[in-house]
Amino acid sequence: MCTSRGPSTMLPLSPAAARAARSRYVRIANEILMYFRSQKKLQGEVSLSDSIESDKEGNVLQLMDVVGVDDTMLEDLHDRDSAIQLHSLIQNRLTKREAEIIRLRYGLGGTIPLTQREVASSFGISRSYVSRLESKALSKLREAFEKGTQ
Repeated sequence: MCTSRGPSTMLPLSPAAARAARSRYVRIANEILMYFRSQKKLQGEVSLSDSIESDKEGNVLQLMDVVGVDDTMLEDLHDRDSAIQLHSLIQNRLTKREAEIIRLRYGLGGTIPLTQREVASSFGISRSYVSRLESKALSKLREAFEKGTQ
């Protein structure tokens, strides 16, 4: 039968054993604190104005100095609108043959761009004729795009 020792039956520790137990307790407590501090560093919000380090002259290096923050939202919207307008112009201003040549030459619609020779081969026409059709189609698109009409 197992008996447990209660607080009244504990044997007193020698001073050396007591110091060792306290030392072990302090080391374990420090390890736990270090763990929580390391986790705290990995969590939470980060500000771009947080200091990372400072140089020899005492200048503070902030996160925003290291991370490039380019606000290209307006340019992206403009590019997207231009692409939509160009797609519409290709459909409305060009003949089917011209539109297909532009699509194949410039890889529009997710296709791989082809050379004039490859386009000519697929249409069964000469490369120089593809060049003339492409040039004519680009002129039509440029004129319509600059006017801003569809």
